[in-house]
Amino acid sequence: MRIVPAGSVTAPARIISHIFTCCLLLWSAGTAPLCAAAAIDREALVSRHNPRLDQVDPWAALSVGNGRFAFTVDATGLQTLRALHRDSGIPLETQARWSWHSEPNPAGYRLNDAGRPYRERGRVVNYPTDAESPAGQWLRRNPHLQPLPVLSLLRPAGADIEPGELDGLEQELDLWTGVMNSRYTLDGEPVRVTVAAHPAQDVLAVRVESPLLASGGLAIGLDLPRGHDLSVKLNPPLDWSHPESHRTELLGMSGRLLYLRHVRDRSEYFVRLESTGEIHVEPSGRHGFLITSHGRQSLEFSIGFFHETGLRIPEPAAVLAASRRHWPAFWKSGGAVDFSGSTDPRAQELERRVVLSQYLTAIQMAADFPPQESGLTHNSWYGKHHTEMIWWHAAHFALWGRDDLLRKNLEWYLKDLPVARELARHRGLEGARWAKMVGPEGRESPGGNPLIVWNQPHVIYLAELLYRNHPESSVLEKYRELVLESAAGMASMLDWDVSNDRYNLGPPLWIAQEIHDPAQSVNPACELSYWSWGLQTAQLWRERLGLERDPGWDERIRKLAPMPVRKGRYVALESIPDTWDNRDSRHDHPSFLMALGQLPGAGVDRGIMNATLDAVLSDWDWETKIWGWDYPMIAMTAARLGRSGDAVDILLFRKGPNNDYTASGHCPQRDDIPVYLPANGALLAAVALMAAGWDGAADIPAPGFPQDGSWRVRVENIAPLP
Repeated sequence: MRIVPAGSVTAPARIISHIFTCCLLLWSAGTAPLCAAAAIDREALVSRHNPRLDQVDPWAALSVGNGRFAFTVDATGLQTLRALHRDSGIPLETQARWSWHSEPNPAGYRLNDAGRPYRERGRVVNYPTDAESPAGQWLRRNPHLQPLPVLSLLRPAGADIEPGELDGLEQELDLWTGVMNSRYTLDGEPVRVTVAAHPAQDVLAVRVESPLLASGGLAIGLDLPRGHDLSVKLNPPLDWSHPESHRTELLGMSGRLLYLRHVRDRSEYFVRLESTGEIHVEPSGRHGFLITSHGRQSLEFSIGFFHETGLRIPEPAAVLAASRRHWPAFWKSGGAVDFSGSTDPRAQELERRVVLSQYLTAIQMAADFPPQESGLTHNSWYGKHHTEMIWWHAAHFALWGRDDLLRKNLEWYLKDLPVARELARHRGLEGARWAKMVGPEGRESPGGNPLIVWNQPHVIYLAELLYRNHPESSVLEKYRELVLESAAGMASMLDWDVSNDRYNLGPPLWIAQEIHDPAQSVNPACELSYWSWGLQTAQLWRERLGLERDPGWDERIRKLAPMPVRKGRYVALESIPDTWDNRDSRHDHPSFLMALGQLPGAGVDRGIMNATLDAVLSDWDWETKIWGWDYPMIAMTAARLGRSGDAVDILLFRKGPNNDYTASGHCPQRDDIPVYLPANGALLAAVALMAAGWDGAADIPAPGFPQDGSWRVRVENIAPLP
């Protein structure tokens, strides 16, 4: 933070500096700014990071959307260069979080058919971990996300356009309005494409302008895929095979209308396209249509996607107007961080990542059913939601003052609570037990997933963030069952250890560092700290609700096993304490660091955690399997330890895979996950902590950033972390 040292200024100047510093302190705590002259120019902040492209880049696919629906395009402004993006970058798809399909299940597979026995708390419990059996395979991949149609530019008779044919490309996504404009030359003629998404309906406005439309040299293609190739778990290609296995029915077609119903097995969706002028539509195969402009140089239409029939769609001008109203309101609301004026050359890149991550999470991670890890850009893990990722997906919404978007994610958890209660009962637990990998119906998916436990306290943490922002009885009442039932399940998962006079966690469990034998895993460091903090927070909720503290929970908090330590450093597991003796135990997530970073440090010794962070930075295997959310998570630990320089280094440029951000703001993972939104959400959570601080943080502005004058950090309306 650039603050003039007191010894270098006159007394009046010191007073002015002190007042200015106090303003900054208030901002960093999320308070409205008191110094109007220092208010962040939000439009300038956002607009200077508009993605602008002047060449075809398959890793720079851009999207418009509304939180539950997204449409991803290439340099042409539509989904024209699908083969290039499929093979060499981010795929081009249209997705909605409500669009699902299940294969027939003639064998009647049930979860028990994929079960294996595990000894847990003195009894044998069946967990569905056999993912390779026929039952496991069907249950794992069903239900799965059903992609919506693709929209592309085509030559006459449906011939493809090649990437090298585009000249003079100028493409820009205007983040302030949500409108995408693409300009280029094709066959010596100008082409301009404008696209926007409606903020409340799953409707696009599309306008294509070119002399090629009038001459018949350009058309619009609308093609409906069968689904995804389910033989590929991560980033599966669209499936164009077996056209006879699904139906595209024409419900209406006129000079300005194309109305379709797509049916596959028991799943269906509807597509309605309405043009402002006359169009000509020709079928192109069983599941495609070619749309031309009837001799005009422009073609403008709205296209809507629905899971029910009979809905109307707004005209293109209304969609554009709604987008231009919505996005300025979005950017003016909630939090902002401005790094302009910093001398650290990395500041501009961090600001870019922050702005783009806010946009990407808003358009892809705010539906009534929580997101998959690749959002609404491409499919991963069959489109299912991984509940251990909900903190990284959605906590930042509350930290950045956008509580409504977090509430949307939690709506599903409220609806799924009866399923979680039944799962707890089946496992011999009290309260609720959240499944790990789920579709909208909440059923578990076979694999190692059912043994993960660090997803259990997340809903307590997220509800607490909402309460901290709005400490009102309505928040307590809305989420009381989520908090109290989750805590009851957590308490009953602990096992009394008579010989050591304590409560243990596990076995079986698959800890956040996903490399250890779940049947042998006992007392993982991260999970123990989370259990302690989660139960303590649930007790606070009981008191706020006017209830007595639960004595059983207090007993478990008091006698919970301590975080395991070996040679002065935390290790992943008490039962397998070889983290620092065996390099094979030093890859995947260094999850013990989360106990003081993402979490506020229940049971943590700061000296031991400091030594542990040193060991991770020097001796961890950063190449084998470090994910995009690990970098922000580790930066959070460094920040809480007062190591702001390390926090910035880790967050931005720590050597290792999976920490590069594309021109569109995405953070690819390995070779098979080109979009990974937990990285974006984790980045926003880390920056919130570094900029706004945490309970008990040093009384300085932006405590997670270096205080040597190289970083100028202006903060508005960001909440500190617990």
